Order: sequence, then C-alpha cells, then structure tokens
Amino acid sequence: MIDTAVRFFQEGGFFMFPIAIVLIVGLIVAIERYVYLSAQKITNRRDFNRLHQMISKRDFKGALNYAQESGSGMSTMIAFGLQRLARRQGREDIEYAMEEGLLDVMPRLEKRTQYLATLANIATLLGLLGTIIGLIAAFTAVAAADPAQKASLLSQSISVAMNTTAFGLMSAIPMLLIHSILQTKTNEIVDSFEMAGIKVLNLLSDGSGARPGAQSQAQGAPSSAPAAPAGALAGTNASTLA
Repeated sequence: MIDTAVRFFQEGGFFMFPIAIVLIVGLIVAIERYVYLSAQKITNRRDFNRLHQMISKRDFKGALNYAQESGSGMSTMIAFGLQRLARRQGREDIEYAMEEGLLDVMPRLEKRTQYLATLANIATLLGLLGTIIGLIAAFTAVAAADPAQKASLLSQSISVAMNTTAFGLMSAIPMLLIHSILQTKTNEIVDSFEMAGIKVLNLLSDGSGARPGAQSQAQGAPSSAPAAPAGALAGTNASTLA
C-alpha cells in the first residue's frame, strides 16, 4: 500500500505538492479547532455550575470576581451581566449586556473554522488544474509520437493526469466532513450560552433576592446599619428588577 501511494503521488506531477500542503494545513486547523472547542465545552460547563451556585446564594460580588478571573467564554458573558447588575440596572439592560458578551465570545469560537471549507475548495480546484495541465501536456506529446503508439501513450498520460483530481478530492472530502463536525460543535456551544444566559437572568430577577435584607431586619438588625456588599447588591437588584 505504501509503494502504491508513493507511486501514485510521484505520477501525479507538480500539483500533488500544493494539494499536500493544503491538506496538511487543513489537518492542523482541524486538530487545533477540535481541541479548543472541546476544552471550551468542558470549561464553560464547570464555570457555569460554579457561577450558578454563587448567584443562587446571592454572592454577586464573588461571582463577578470569579467570572473576571476565569476568562472562559461563559464567564465573560455572565460577567457582562453582573457588571450591569452592580450598576443597579434592570433586567433588560442586563440581558443586553449578556448578549453583548456573547457577541464578544462568538468570534473566538468560530475562528479559523471557515478556513476548512476554503481549503477544501482550493484542493479540489488544484486537482482539476493539475489534470487540465497534464492533459494539455499529454496531447502535445502524443501529437509528435508514432501513430501506432498514440493510443497507448494517450491512455497512460490521461491516467497520470487524473491522479491530481483524485488526490484533490481525497483531500477535500475529509476537510468538508471535519468542517461540518466543527460547525455543529460550535453551534452546540452557542446554544449552551443562550440557555445559560436565560437561567442566569431568571436567577437575577428572582424576587427572593430581597429575603436576606428582610431576614436581617426581622432579627433586629438596625435599619441604619450599613449592609454587606452582597446583601446590598441583592436588595438593590430586587428593587430595580421588580
């Protein structure tokens, strides 16, 4: 098999080398994108679970610090909303901020994925170009050959020229398949962002955010005493979002 592959590559001519370079670049991009998206999926799930717990406990300041330090896509999106919450803005402003955070994250998720479709088209076109040039050279050589050998020489030249088209297609088809897989993986991550944003908004707009302050007053805490940062933020959020 190795000898057949080497002979196939050698008989294809010059254009086999550009197609091979395109294939190598496409494989590098595919591996890098798959590793990145897989890591992002795991990191986003971990950060969302952590932030969800902190927001459920009304620890908004701690959640904001964690989101800013984490740097993952999920943390970045939620941090945009928590910053608006800290400024005492309403649910609609928080929602717009989280959408802005999602738009800030999406280019990182979709980065270089579209290159695979472009590289697949380039590989196919290079294969066709190599075949056409090979056919031109074959017909030119056969024109000056012995009439008895023309048919044999022509068939051999055409079979060699077709190698570039075959190699171009063998390179393009896997890249298109990988592109489809990566695109599906990216869409799943974007959908998880949207679902996480809705869950966070529901937590932030929950009326139970006012309970910590109410419980402290019911236990005899002076109304003029300064409240803790998290409690103040929770109470402010409840009054603003009401």
